[in-house]
Amino acid sequence: MEGNSQVRKRGERRKKPLDKASFEDMALAYVARFATSAAKLESYLKRKLRERGWDGEDEPDVAAMVSRYVEKGYVDDAVYARAKANDLLRRGYGGRRVKQALGQAGIGESVAAEVAPEEYTARNAALHLARKRGFGPFAASPPDREKREKQIAAMLRAGHTFDHVLAVLDAVDEAAAQDWAEEAREETGGWNA
Repeated sequence: MEGNSQVRKRGERRKKPLDKASFEDMALAYVARFATSAAKLESYLKRKLRERGWDGEDEPDVAAMVSRYVEKGYVDDAVYARAKANDLLRRGYGGRRVKQALGQAGIGESVAAEVAPEEYTARNAALHLARKRGFGPFAASPPDREKREKQIAAMLRAGHTFDHVLAVLDAVDEAAAQDWAEEAREETGGWNA
């Protein structure tokens, strides 16, 4: 019985409310540890204020703090967007998923458009996903109709265009799929990643 009351007390323990110094320290620790966007940082700070409360006269100006961090270069939406986009593309996600992830991070349309994958990069991402998941020419055996539909759906959910999905899945063999991706390099002269 006594052990249960101790557990309850431990669970009820709350951290001290934030003051100016602890709030600043927490914000600095967050940007030092995580790559983030201005919108994600603002959301994090507001959440921490709700969770812990404020021990001061006036509530802190979160937007001003975020702006100050942007001015100092601690937070850079363009750098974050480029890193996030490249990470997703290397993992096999397509342009739509990249755009969605950047939107969720509060990245503006103009910055998202700057880091949108070029054709060669988008094709290679589709090829990588198919290789990783054993789809199309990378499958051990040709899929039946139901399995093919599931592969199409998985690639579409990953953010690839329908044309790219069909090009990869309909490739005769791995070399044909790789040639399809290389065609875009020849047309555009490279990639933006």
